[in-house]
Amino acid sequence: MNRTTLSLIAVATALAAVTGFAAVSAPDPVDSTATAKTPARLPVERSSLLCPAPSTSELAETVYTSFTPAGTTGAGTGGAAELAPSAAPLTDTDPADDEKKTDEDKAKDDEAKDDEAKAPAADGADAKVKPFLALKEPGKPVSGTKKGADAPALVGAATGPLAPGWTAQQTTTVTAGDSRGLLGMTCTAPGTDFWFPGASTDKSRQDYVHLTNPDDTAAVADIALFGKEGTLKSDTGEGIPVPARSSVPVLLSTLTGEAEPNVTVHVSTRTGRVGAVVNATEEKTGGDWLAASADAAPRAVLPGIPGDATSVRLVVFAPGEDDAELKVQLAGKSGTIVPSSAAEPLNVKSGMTASLDLGDVTKGEAGAVRIGPAEGGRETPVVAALRVVRGKGDNQEVAFIPATGPVTERATVADNRAKGSTLTLTAPEKSAKVKVTASAGSGGGEQVVKTYSVKGGTTLAVTPPVPAGLKGSYALTVEPESGGPVHAARALAVTQDGVPMFTVQTLPDDRGMVSVPATKEDLSVLK
Repeated sequence: MNRTTLSLIAVATALAAVTGFAAVSAPDPVDSTATAKTPARLPVERSSLLCPAPSTSELAETVYTSFTPAGTTGAGTGGAAELAPSAAPLTDTDPADDEKKTDEDKAKDDEAKDDEAKAPAADGADAKVKPFLALKEPGKPVSGTKKGADAPALVGAATGPLAPGWTAQQTTTVTAGDSRGLLGMTCTAPGTDFWFPGASTDKSRQDYVHLTNPDDTAAVADIALFGKEGTLKSDTGEGIPVPARSSVPVLLSTLTGEAEPNVTVHVSTRTGRVGAVVNATEEKTGGDWLAASADAAPRAVLPGIPGDATSVRLVVFAPGEDDAELKVQLAGKSGTIVPSSAAEPLNVKSGMTASLDLGDVTKGEAGAVRIGPAEGGRETPVVAALRVVRGKGDNQEVAFIPATGPVTERATVADNRAKGSTLTLTAPEKSAKVKVTASAGSGGGEQVVKTYSVKGGTTLAVTPPVPAGLKGSYALTVEPESGGPVHAARALAVTQDGVPMFTVQTLPDDRGMVSVPATKEDLSVLK
């Protein structure tokens, strides 16, 4: 094999990390005048998504929505985008369960594992699991509903023209009980490293990390916890097995005896890859999903805080060797300010979790929190998230907003309804112009496009356009047209028995397009 072939394989391998698992075929022979300095932009040809088991409540009703934006060309023809139940049963890895087993129970477990090992492995592409949700075409979402506590974790893949920008939304309504509320999340791409500031091991919280393995070989994960004084002692957070095509929920309070209200969770894998997300439930404020923070960076934007938020808490962690001294700002409707609750810089020690209560910081206007080095401070990478509460007294509801990157080319969020959706666009630096496309509905309707202008240093909160003749739910796609970077989030709100239930999903770039270095040689033999 010559050097050019090896180089192309290396590029394709690197691209596999994009959108969970993104693949591109070798490009057609290029013009001899092309150089390595002008990489081609090509759509990904395969994407993977994982949706954890939504709830343990018999009162839960979960809506799944799958969508791929229309308009991406060059991804081939045909293709599929399917979400199917994970093949293996769900397992709760509470260490106490193993301790209660008798020698006979453990022998039976070992025998079952031996039988499983002898059985032929399922092929991910050909596994005989009936799809729960299958997308037919770009530009039109499809939805499905599951009721009760038996809804499984879903594993999915999209290929061909359905792969670029493929997204799936999982929205669960629980009307009563400790987990009551509106719990929403964008199904995650598999990876090997995740940070979750904003989790908790406090007695008033029940936080589970859901680990979902999409592959046909087992994965092994480590979970580390960090509180305000540093690493929380744990004897059971290392070497957690995640069987092939299965989902494993891990209760954080079983990993440590230390009760901490603000904890940062680090999930990493020794072998394989997983999708990871935290399900957080509070005694008085219901529950929601906490998605992973954007990659550690010296600056971060956390968009989508509702205008009527009654309590906002910022949680930050510095994963490197340096401490961080941060300036905390709020980008609102009229501009960027330093809230009175953040008048002093926020000091974040290396390896320790710091928090800052901002109260009702938005004062009636939706906004976004911006963090960055304080004046004279060093550029220290951090990860961050917000805990946001709406309502008062017994009628409170909680949601979480992780730091998210800008929308560089395109981002999409599914499961928007005719009422209750709010789109927020934050331009932290320069003014920007953004195109927003409301797709056709899952049951009918016609696409609508609208353009918004966002002034630099502000947050624009809008009721998004609704497709003409809408039936069912629809997707929103955000595409910057000009100006500076834009960070986006969507809030979905439903009032149930006086409780202002809500959930917020950020819109990171969908990474549906990737750069492939051009070459002067004919590589068509690799097709």
